[in-house]
Amino acid sequence: MTMNDHTTKLVPLNQYRETAADILSYVYSALQAKGYDPITQLVGFVLTGDPTYITSHNGARSMICRLERDEILEELVRHYVTTKLG
Repeated sequence: MTMNDHTTKLVPLNQYRETAADILSYVYSALQAKGYDPITQLVGFVLTGDPTYITSHNGARSMICRLERDEILEELVRHYVTTKLG
C-alpha cells in the first residue's frame, strides 16, 4: 500500500461564481436572442420571482435562479447610481 503525500486542494464553489452583473448581461442577451423584450421580462421576474419570465435558451433561466431578487435589485441600483449620478 502506497501513501499519497500530495494534498488535495478543494476550491469553494463560490470562487467561480459569476457576478450579478455578469448573469444579468448573459440573461439579457439570451432574451434578446429569442426575440423577447429583455427589460419587460426581467421586470416581470423581479416583481414576481416567477422564473418562467426568463427563457431557458442557453441556460439563462438556471443562471438567473442563482441570484436572489434583492441581489438583482442591488445590482440595478448600483449600476444606475454609478452611471447617472457619479
